[in-house]
This record gives sequence, structure tokens and C-alpha cells, in this order.
Amino acid sequence: MQEWAKTSATPQRIGVLLFEGFSNHCLANTVEPMRAANMLSGRNLYDWQFLALDGAAVASSSGLQVTPHARLIDHAGDMLVVMPSYGFLDHGGWKTQSALRGAATRYDFLASMDTGSWLLAEAGLLDGHRATIHWEELTRFAERFPEVEALRERFVLDRDRITCSGAMAAFDLVMHLIGRDHGQALALEVAQLFMTRDSARSHAGGASSSSRVVNQALALMQEHLEEPLPISEIARRTGRTQKALETRMRADLGATPAQVYRRLRLNLARKLVVETDLPVSEITLRAGYENAASMTRAFREEFGTTPRQLRQHD
Repeated sequence: MQEWAKTSATPQRIGVLLFEGFSNHCLANTVEPMRAANMLSGRNLYDWQFLALDGAAVASSSGLQVTPHARLIDHAGDMLVVMPSYGFLDHGGWKTQSALRGAATRYDFLASMDTGSWLLAEAGLLDGHRATIHWEELTRFAERFPEVEALRERFVLDRDRITCSGAMAAFDLVMHLIGRDHGQALALEVAQLFMTRDSARSHAGGASSSSRVVNQALALMQEHLEEPLPISEIARRTGRTQKALETRMRADLGATPAQVYRRLRLNLARKLVVETDLPVSEITLRAGYENAASMTRAFREEFGTTPRQLRQHD
């Protein structure tokens, strides 16, 4: 079961290794959820730098120029994300292989996005591991690297190797890591910020039927924040008993429907406190609470501060 509550953590140091022709989409889906996690948690959970083999500026497939923060050889951290995307075959060779093998000694985890798995495998860094790659390259990848167990999955986590199949799957992967490392409450907040339809996706690809039930319940909760529905009514509208919904939500999110609903309402309250000048009495009503005292008490329990204190701090 995933942890629901947020956990304390030191920043995870991440290097994002870009190659000429990298995908803007893949890059954004990798770093934007981390940025959102930092913002929503109010803590520096992720600290990333853009890297290149030689430190020179690189252009994406659509012409976006990125000036790296450092050369790969000068950076170390918790995880290296390899992102070549288009033209990946042109980025192979002994210089890249040597650089990646050296990086494997300086990072706890090696991750590849899109076609990055090819470069890791070419350097011998996926031997004996399960891995995936962009599905258009999966058959050729499996034939070229028989030492790797190639899988048709959106992303694969195998010990200290993480591989991902494409740009949309990159978002799913980072969301999975946020939930795993910092709690499903924060992952749910990030999912809400990006308005994703599936907040409980299986890393094996797609959303399971059980996850669809959870997503239906989450949608109902979102639609009824100001006038909360009884959990029994939410269960009825999803075609499940209350006990079945509680079991499913605990399995997917690590929390009961009541805990999740409470968090969603308090997230709205916090957003209104920070982003508007509405009085606490009005925020109380919009968050589905009958009086300011009960909302403030729940707010303090959830966020460690009161609405007025948070507003004064900002």
C-alpha cells in the first residue's frame, strides 16, 4: 500500500542528460510534475539540472535551445535521466558509452526516457535487467540486445534502472515516483493541477477497471466540494458498495474515501487562502465546512498551520 501522508525528504538531485533532437514533450512531462511537487509541498523535494556530454547548447526536435547547467562528467546525484528521443542512433558510439558507464558510478539510479534505453543498453548498463523503450523500437531493441528483457510496458522499474517508453508515459512515471517517495496525497494534488483524468494508473500500462472506479469517485468528489456528498452516495454512483469503494481506494491511494475527500476540500481551501482575498468565512463555505472553527482545525491538522497564519506568511 502506498503512503498517503507526505513524508520528509532531502532534495533528490537529478541530472537530465539532453541530446540533440530531444523531445520538448518528454522533457516537460519529466520536470514539470517535479516542479509542481516542489510548489505544492512548499519544499525542495527535487533539484534538477540539465546536462550535455560536452556542455554545449542542444536543440530539441522542434528547435528549442537549451543551455545545459553542466557537463555530464562534472555532475553527480541521485538519478540520471537519459533523454535522446529523435536521432538516438546518431548519439551512440564509444564516447557516449564511456560517459554513461562513468555516470553509472556517480548516480544511484539510471533512468531513460523514450529511446534512451537504447543508449543505456549499448553501454551494457541494462544487461540482466527488465526494460522498455518507445514501442516503435521495441522489436528492434529486443533483437539487438538479447541480454535485456524487453517489455511492452509504459515504464519499468528494475532495481537501480528505470526505463520509460515515451513522453506521455514519462508523466506517468514521474507521478508514480512522487507517490512512492512523497505520498499519494501529494501525487493526487499534482494530478489535479495538471487536470489528468487517470490519477491511479497502473505502471504496466493503462488504467485498470478498479482504478476507473477510483477515478469516478475522485471526479464526484471534485464536483461536490462545496456541498459534500455522503461517502455512501459516492459509492452508489460508482456502482460499488461503500465497503468495496473503501477497499479499492485504500489499495490504490493508501487512504479511505473520507480521508481523500477531506484532503481535496482542504486543498481547495489552501488554494483560496493563498490565491484570493476571500475572507476565511467564505472559504469555509466553499470548502464544504459549516463553520470556520471546524475548517481551521482540520486545516491545521492537515497542513500544520492555520489559514490566517498561512496568509500572513505569504
